[in-house]
Amino acid sequence: MNAPASTVSSFRRPAMTLLLALIGAAALAWLFRDGLSEMAKVWFTTEEFSHGVLIPAIALFLAWQKRYVLRQIELRPSWLGAVVVAVALLLNLLGQLASVFVLQQYAFVLAIYGLVAAFAGLAALRVLWAPLLVLLFMVPLPNFLLNNFSANLQLISSEIGVWFIRLFGISVFVEGNVIDLGVYKLQVAEACDGLRYLFPLMTLGFIMAYMFKVSMWKRVLLFLSTIPVTILMNSFRIGTIGVMVEYWGIGMAEGFLHDFQGWAVFMTSAALLLAEMMVLARIGRNGRPWREVFGLDAEAAPDTARRTGALAAAAGMAPAPFIASTVILAGFVVGVVLIPERVEAVPQRESFFSFPTKVETWDGRRDVMEQIYLDVLKLDDYVMADYFRGDKELVNFYVAWYDSQRAGQSAHSPRSCLPGGGWRISELTQVEIPGVQVGNALLRANRVQIELGNQRQLVYYWFQQRGRVITNEYLVKWYLFWDSLTRQRTDGALVRLVTPLQIGESSQVADQRLAEFAGDVASKLQRYIPD
Repeated sequence: MNAPASTVSSFRRPAMTLLLALIGAAALAWLFRDGLSEMAKVWFTTEEFSHGVLIPAIALFLAWQKRYVLRQIELRPSWLGAVVVAVALLLNLLGQLASVFVLQQYAFVLAIYGLVAAFAGLAALRVLWAPLLVLLFMVPLPNFLLNNFSANLQLISSEIGVWFIRLFGISVFVEGNVIDLGVYKLQVAEACDGLRYLFPLMTLGFIMAYMFKVSMWKRVLLFLSTIPVTILMNSFRIGTIGVMVEYWGIGMAEGFLHDFQGWAVFMTSAALLLAEMMVLARIGRNGRPWREVFGLDAEAAPDTARRTGALAAAAGMAPAPFIASTVILAGFVVGVVLIPERVEAVPQRESFFSFPTKVETWDGRRDVMEQIYLDVLKLDDYVMADYFRGDKELVNFYVAWYDSQRAGQSAHSPRSCLPGGGWRISELTQVEIPGVQVGNALLRANRVQIELGNQRQLVYYWFQQRGRVITNEYLVKWYLFWDSLTRQRTDGALVRLVTPLQIGESSQVADQRLAEFAGDVASKLQRYIPD
C-alpha cells in the first residue's frame, strides 16, 4: 500500500502543496464541525476535560521535537492513508446518523492519522506515534461511561475518606456518597469524584511516560499508576476536609479553600509521579538518575540532515495518496452540499398533556421537571407522574419523547442517570413481563435494583422506538442509523417505571407491582408513541 519513494506527484511547487493542505484542512473542519463544536463545548463547560484545549498544542510540540528525525526518513506516501481517510468519513457519517458525537470525534482523529500516512508514509506514523496518540486524550468520554465512572469513584472515595477521618477518632456515618459528620453533611458529588484529576493526570502521565527513556514496563507502570494515585489523593482530600470541618467549622468545605485544596491535590499527584520516576529510574542493572532518562530536549540536529525525507515533501512535493485524500475530503463536502437535505418524517401522535391521570386501578398525580433538566435532556414531550394504588403501592411513571434523535438530542439511558445522589446499582438484569405485549412482541424490560443505605428501589425501563421495544443501548444507536437511512425517522421514547421497596418487602412483590402497572399502561402508550 506504500507508493515508491520516487513516485511523488508532479505537483512540486510549495504553493500547490500548501493549497492542497489548506483545502484538506478546511474540508476536514467543515465535515466534522458538529463533533468538533461539541468537543470544544465540553472542554469549556466540563472540568473533567478542560485540559482538552491544550492537547492540540501539546501534540504539535511533540511532533516539532521529531523534526530532524522526519528529515532523515525516506518519503513513502501510503495509499493506506487514503483508505483510512475514507473510513473516517464513513464513521463520521455513521456518528451523525446514529446521534453519537464521540464516534464523530474519534473519526476526526482517525482522519488525521490517515492524512499523515498519505502524505509521509507509515514510517512517519511510527516516528510520530506519541504526538498522534496523545490526540485521543482530547476526546471526551461518552456520558454513560463518564457517569458510571463518576458514580463508582464517588463511592470508593467516600469509603477511603471515611476510613481516614476515623483515624482521628472522629465519629462519622457514611450513606452512599454522603458523609455525615453530625454538624455537617459532606456530599461527595461530581466535584469530588476524582475525575477532574484523573483525565488531566492520565494525560500528564502519558507525556511523562513518553519522555521517560527506560524499559517499556516502567513507562507503562508509570502511566497506569495515575489511576490509583488519583483515587488515593482524592480520598485523602475528602478525609482532610472532614477532619478540618470537625475542628474548624464548615467553612473548610466551601468557597476558595475548597477549590484551592483541589489544585493542591493535583499538584501533589504530579509530584508523586515524579517521585515514582526517580525510584523506577534506579531500579535494575543500569539504574541512573531520573534527570538522565527524562528527555525534554528535541532531537539533536544531525550534521548532514538529508532533505529528501518527510519534511522535504512539505517544502514542495505533494504525494499522489495525499492528493487522493484531499480529493476524497473535497468530494464529501461537494456531495453533502449538493445532495438535498433529508427531511425527517415525524409521525402523528397525541401530546402527553392528555395522558390520563387514572390508569385502571391506579390514581396519578402529575409532576414537572425543572428547566435545568429539560435543557440537558432536550426532549420534545414528556410525562412524569406518581401513580398510587391504595395507601402503600406507588409507581413513578416517566416517558421522554423525541421527535428527532439527532446528535445531542437522544434518549438518556437510565444506566447513566440512576447512579446519582449516592444510589448504587446492586442488580442489573432483563425481564419479560408475562401477558404484556407491545406491537406483536412480549414486552421485555431492563430490570435494575438500586440502593442507598437502607433504601431500595426497583426500576424497569425500555426504549420504545419506531415499532420496536429495545433494551440494549447500543442497539438503539444502530436502529437510529438504520431507520434514518431506510425510513427517514429517528423519533422514539424512553419508558421508565420506578417503585420503592418498603423495609422488609421482597423484590418479588415489587416485581409484581411493576409488571401489573406495565400491563395497565402499555396499551395506552400506542397513541403517544406511534409505530
